[in-house]
Order: sequence, then structure tokens, then C-alpha cells
Amino acid sequence: MIKTNILLLEDDTLFANSLQDFLDECDFCVDVAHNIDEALNLSYKCNYDLYILDINLPDGNGIELLKTLRASQDTTPAIFLTSYKDKETKYKGFTEGCDDFLNKPVDLDELLLRINAILKRIGRIKSKINLGNNFSYDLYNKSLFSGDERVILTPKLATLLDILIQTKGELVTKEIIISKLWSSGEEYSEGSIRVYINQIKKLLGENSIKNYKGLGYTLEK
Repeated sequence: MIKTNILLLEDDTLFANSLQDFLDECDFCVDVAHNIDEALNLSYKCNYDLYILDINLPDGNGIELLKTLRASQDTTPAIFLTSYKDKETKYKGFTEGCDDFLNKPVDLDELLLRINAILKRIGRIKSKINLGNNFSYDLYNKSLFSGDERVILTPKLATLLDILIQTKGELVTKEIIISKLWSSGEEYSEGSIRVYINQIKKLLGENSIKNYKGLGYTLEK
């Protein structure tokens, strides 16, 4: 699966690290810059799908950075993370070409929703994929459909299906499945994993999932 590349500009190291860890867990590929110069150098070297920018930085202003990028015909979508709440700052940010604002302290779930909304709008997220047997999967809403009808899944089954779809064709190890489906200290069994796998096979077809004995599974369709 091709990952979305994000440039994060944030001078607070601890906050930047926590954001990077969260976005890494959401399967984004994240580069971190701690000042304007680093961000400019990275933007010239790499092609990013999204910028997440702080405004108040030791060596400049995130809004002025975006103005510079837009002047160089860089149309990469941008989200500002800021403690500023005044209308003037937001007006200037949108005027210089940002796509969204999110106030600090940042709600990570809300940040993910806003990122996905932007990526969907620019076509970076394909809304639905066909899985065969008249089934389709909405990547944005993480929902399985049979024709036009949504299929109700248990939380763990829904999580496992999403993991397999997001990594289609790649090996998903049992360790990854266990870490995603069961919280720390919660009891699990390999038999439970097989039950969920078989439930998916009943929906998508017996050959939809390949079992690598002792290692894990791949979604083949």
C-alpha cells in the first residue's frame, strides 16, 4: 500500500514526537521539521501529500512559510496547528492558502478526521474498493457493504478486516493482529483469530485470505 507522506513542522520536540508516533500508528509516513529552514529544505527534497504546520516558531512564522511555498506553485494541502484563536490569524492563514485550522491542545482523533477529509477531497483516499461477491469496503468510513447495504460487524471483526484491507497483499503477522484486537492484559487465543478469519472468508470467499502457517495472513482479493 502506498503511504501518505506528511511534513510536520513543530518546534516543541515532545509534542512533535507524540504527533509523529500517533500518525505513524495511523500508517502515515511522517517527516518532522523543528524550524522553518528544515521545513523548506524537506519540502524541496520530497513530495508531500500534506503539510501540518505550527505558526509561532523560533525562526519565523508558519503562515509566512506557507506563503513562500504557495508563491513557488506548491499546492500541497496544509493544516495549521496553533494556540492562536483570533479571527485575524485564521483569516491570514486561509488567505495565504491553508486548508484547515486546529487549535492546541490538539484532539488527535479530530486531527485524523480532518486529515482524512482533506485527503479524500484531493483524491488521495479512494472512497470504496471492490472485494468481490458483491462486497465493497469504504476506506474512509471503515465500513463493509453488500451491494448498497452496510454489513454490521463486531468491533474486533471490523478491526481485523480493516487491517487486512489496508495492507492488502502484505503479510499481517499474528503479533500485529493480537496487538490491534486485544488491549494489554486482555486474554486472547489463536483460536479466536481463526474464528474471525473464517468469518471473513464466509463473506468474501474461501480463497480471499491466505494463511501462512505460524506467521499470519494476507488478503488476496
